[in-house]
Amino acid sequence: MSDSCCQGSVDTHLLHTRQRRILAIVLAINATTFLMMIVAAMMSGSSALLSGALDNLGDALTYGLSFAVVGSSTTMKAKVALFKGVFIFAAALAVAAQIGWRLFHMETPIFEVMSIAAVINLLANTLCLALLYPYRQNDVNMSSVWECSRNDVFEGFAVITAALSVWVFGSGWPDILIALALLILFLQSASRVLRRAWRDYRPAATMS
Repeated sequence: MSDSCCQGSVDTHLLHTRQRRILAIVLAINATTFLMMIVAAMMSGSSALLSGALDNLGDALTYGLSFAVVGSSTTMKAKVALFKGVFIFAAALAVAAQIGWRLFHMETPIFEVMSIAAVINLLANTLCLALLYPYRQNDVNMSSVWECSRNDVFEGFAVITAALSVWVFGSGWPDILIALALLILFLQSASRVLRRAWRDYRPAATMS
């Protein structure tokens, strides 16, 4: 019995170590991608790229928080997941404000800059998703991280679609429409993260 308990402890420690290592890697990838995307968004004038950049910034921050609470109590993990949900919602509001501004200052983004940044962003997001896949159901902390990463891949494909549409139609409207679609995605993601975090937080808080 003692050996079995000790083995369980060791396995848990190894799991937490692996989680921290993966979170550190995806944090570095997202921080780097954010800098690239924000520069590309300013150079190209793309709302879709800016949406992606804000998403990467939010992910970098939430990965950092997730790293900090690996191995913590369920209550602490749920609290951090609640913060992540609120942050995603705040990012959605920022995207909405930028889209509103663009509607009154319409311009056609620079296709070449958009497309290069979009492809790099998608490759980086796909790598993060692959790294996080084995840990997606470990706990509420890793589940919310997985949610963010999965959204990143959708966002990557959406930005590529926006770049191609801008090139085909020679208009800024596809960029605006894709940014609106990403806004809906952010709001849905925030809702899912908040619901699960609150579901996990209530019983944990009652027991403590």
